[in-house]
Amino acid sequence: MKFIDEAIIQVHAGKGGDGSAAFRREKFVPRGGPSGGDGGRGGSVWAIAERNINTLVDYRFARIHRAEDGDIGRGADKYGRGGEDVVLRMPVGTLIKADGALLADLSAHGQRALLAKGGQGGLGNLHFKSSINRAPRQFTRGEPGESRELALELRVLADVGLLGLPNAGKSTFIRAVSAARPKVADYPFTTLNPSLGVVRVQSDASFVVADIPGLIEGAAEGAGLGHQFLRHLSRTRLLLHLVDLAPFEQDADPARDARALALELKKYDGALYKKPRWLVFNKADLLPEAAEAEARARDIVRRLRWKSPWFIITAINGRGCREISGEIYAFLSKKINTKEKRVA
Repeated sequence: MKFIDEAIIQVHAGKGGDGSAAFRREKFVPRGGPSGGDGGRGGSVWAIAERNINTLVDYRFARIHRAEDGDIGRGADKYGRGGEDVVLRMPVGTLIKADGALLADLSAHGQRALLAKGGQGGLGNLHFKSSINRAPRQFTRGEPGESRELALELRVLADVGLLGLPNAGKSTFIRAVSAARPKVADYPFTTLNPSLGVVRVQSDASFVVADIPGLIEGAAEGAGLGHQFLRHLSRTRLLLHLVDLAPFEQDADPARDARALALELKKYDGALYKKPRWLVFNKADLLPEAAEAEARARDIVRRLRWKSPWFIITAINGRGCREISGEIYAFLSKKINTKEKRVA
């Protein structure tokens, strides 16, 4: 299924049914009096979060959603039937905005949100009977339902977010620690859509990792692909910044690139930049000696003046991945003090 994380829709609640002006006329019942019933309420439009849905593709093409109008009231004290509600099923993590303001945040399975309220039904003439008005002919019309244009924005729910330059090894890492199988190839931008993987540390201990397309300099202004998906990192509790220890380009500088990527985060969203972020040095197997990999990592850490945890791994064969997964789970469980750590 195609991954769509944005959509614009229109929702129209149903109009309330009109009230009725009627009088009871039966044999042997003189002066039966008013008997006009109320109109039925208009149907409302609701959203409900569904964990088995992971895209907004249904709303990219079906943009207009209307609830049913309420039925009119009738004589013999008969009230009109209420209009049927419309329930829109959306992925967990969907933000719903109206005129730029947040209307609802569907962050849990089964959560419901009212998008457009149906109109109230009109009153029948039986409500206007009084001691001085025994035969009222007044009734009221049903109220119109609400209508809105809504912007839908999906932000995936994950505990950990992966970020890095194209070909840093993010997809390989998520394959190494989870059952997710994103595409892996030896060219940039093999990841075109966010991927989620569940990392199981123990039988009863797990967390969710999100992989987004690689970032390049200028991403905050729209360069590359990753800027389209940076929003998916906003709900994470920890960011893993993957750095290629052995870049293919001869003039590549991992420290400079890491600094540039951090600047893109800051430009895009200051809150995202302030999230806990760990450095993960990948592709240590491409260096002749383990000591050289460690020396390169330490040099980058020194140049960046890095104070947070950092790790050395080889995602292609899983070396160091189990250890870092345990550290991540401990951090998420708030059972450890996140001082500088290294996994060789």
